[in-house]
Amino acid sequence: MSVTTAAPHLPAQVAPPAFSLSRTLGTSATTDVVALGVFADGGPRLAEPVQAWADQLGLDLSGALALLQVTGEAGQVVRHATGHSAAPLLLLVGLGAGSVTDYRRAGAALARTAKGLAALSTSITDGVDDAAFAAFVTGAVLGSFEFHWRSTGPAQQPVGQIVLVDAAEREAQLARAEAIAVASWRARFWCTTPSNLKNPQWLADQAQELADQAGLEVTVWDESDLARDGFGGLLAVGAASSTPPRLIRIDYRPGKGVTKVKGHIALVGKGITFDTGGLSIKPGDSMVNMKRDMTGGAVVLATMLALAQVGCPVRVTGLIAAAENAIDGTAYRPGDVITHFGGRTTEVTNTDAEGRLVLADALAYAVAEVKPDAVLDIATLTGAMKVALGLRTGGYFANNEPLAELIAAAAERSGEKLWRMPLAAEYEEKLSSKVADADNAAGGPGAITAALFLQHFTQKVPWAHLDIASVGDALEDYDLWTKGPTGFGARALLHWLETENPLEGIR
Repeated sequence: MSVTTAAPHLPAQVAPPAFSLSRTLGTSATTDVVALGVFADGGPRLAEPVQAWADQLGLDLSGALALLQVTGEAGQVVRHATGHSAAPLLLLVGLGAGSVTDYRRAGAALARTAKGLAALSTSITDGVDDAAFAAFVTGAVLGSFEFHWRSTGPAQQPVGQIVLVDAAEREAQLARAEAIAVASWRARFWCTTPSNLKNPQWLADQAQELADQAGLEVTVWDESDLARDGFGGLLAVGAASSTPPRLIRIDYRPGKGVTKVKGHIALVGKGITFDTGGLSIKPGDSMVNMKRDMTGGAVVLATMLALAQVGCPVRVTGLIAAAENAIDGTAYRPGDVITHFGGRTTEVTNTDAEGRLVLADALAYAVAEVKPDAVLDIATLTGAMKVALGLRTGGYFANNEPLAELIAAAAERSGEKLWRMPLAAEYEEKLSSKVADADNAAGGPGAITAALFLQHFTQKVPWAHLDIASVGDALEDYDLWTKGPTGFGARALLHWLETENPLEGIR
């Protein structure tokens, strides 16, 4: 599956591996590299069909496992040069106990090891259930991720093709798994794009071009439209930038062949294409990775583009509140009072708490104009979430128990870890302001007070808030993550929206 971008002046980007299905293990016209799964339970062992294949070729794989100290631990990959013309290079891939997580980890590890290869074939997914099949494909795509802006081209190329030894009837499952994985790849691409190229209009252009290709409706508010309609949060945050703010709306309706379900969901993403902190300026070290402060917006866009491919049965509207939080004489100031869409006012006491200001506008618009049955926002919002959960788990809040359960279940299926946080009403008083409806920087506990701030713009519509600041960046390659922006959230959202009824129990 190709990944199309509309980025001007950016070198042609690397693409994820292509996949195909085959009925036999071993060589083909395209590959002489074979990846075999090794289980760790009961000692390192091969699946029976793999062992039979090795015996047929006269390969002593049992001896090789011992000699090469293959443990079968999920994510271990060991190269084995066989000297046999039918399979000269084997990649022995640890599958652990064979859990879905193990298959996801194995796919990512194999993809990293296989970078630079033209193609490989593998029996790892042969006979596994649907969840493990999709997990392996997801891992193989995302473990391959590369981004470059080098004059000499990318440092590494992903493996060109992965041939899966499996029944041909899995073509639909393969397409669905690829769609979810590529959504996460796209989100990473946008988050990794440097901010001297990326700005609110660039993001709107990406949305317009790719949504047109996907048959989605797109509406974009420019700065004049935002002023006319009263989007005070977006206008304030983007006031100092030479590239004005944008609100991007994308609409999806289920097409033919999809069993439709009544209802409408709104997704809202924070699209801060760079965050200096404004006049409440960030320290230099904290600014370096702020090109990814639009992760929420990237995730919403990537999710919207994949809805048809996963067969989402309900209407979905995506809203991306895009702005650059910059500094000059027109910058908004601590002490300013801004009026959001719908009329609620906020006293600004910290210009580096800007994400909630743009989300507030978009949430208020969603509730008033989209009139959804449920609304979810996603944002790299608070450093406090990193303190609470570390760097490998995202946090979420919800005002509706069925919605909270649906999000938790989707996160579990996707492998994107989310932990529910409390909407603790006892901290509501911290939001008070002497001159406005609320203070935008109510203090600790920071993730909770930020969620409480946003809750006022939801008008009691079933709502979930994903604060993914804790997982916006990977400090090193880990599982499916590659060092840098993670694009966290697209897989969890798609695993929710692909279900038979994403609104089950909510109304």
